[in-house]
Amino acid sequence: MKKQVLFIHSAGPQGLRQGSSGLIAHLQDQLGEAYHVLSPGMPDSDYALWKAQLASEIEGLDEEVTLVGHSLGGSVLLKYLSEEGCKRTISGLFLIAAPYWGKDGDWQNEEFALPKSFASKLPFIPNLFLYHSRQDPVVPFAHVQHYAKQLPQAVTRTYEGEDHYFREGLPELVDDIKRI
Repeated sequence: MKKQVLFIHSAGPQGLRQGSSGLIAHLQDQLGEAYHVLSPGMPDSDYALWKAQLASEIEGLDEEVTLVGHSLGGSVLLKYLSEEGCKRTISGLFLIAAPYWGKDGDWQNEEFALPKSFASKLPFIPNLFLYHSRQDPVVPFAHVQHYAKQLPQAVTRTYEGEDHYFREGLPELVDDIKRI
């Protein structure tokens, strides 16, 4: 049986060469036949709609799942898991360039904000990884630093440069998923 990877994409258009599409294609290609990468289309930026869609997607999964969230998809996964929990066994949670809502002036959005104690409300996740570029032009590097402080058990992978979309892939993500 193939291992399931649920990939929750970034905000905005997800067509060819847009949003998370390149990262998803790389992940599907590099993980190979042993994995099934599911990347459902998510609604526009309304948390209630994302929450309902996530609940439906997670409900349709096998007992054990790997979760990957890119940008808004990462922050939505954390919010959902800290508020709703998860009936499935989460083998790993991988967050790529995820914004921390409420962290900086331009990132104030109560709809997506996490409670101060979100980390203590997460279900058991044995493998937690954070990926972020130092000069990310979309989500400032300070956001991953805030997550790392709140989630000290997480492995943080830092990249030099200005990548946010990782259209050419993220080899460490593939390796980390295969290791769990």
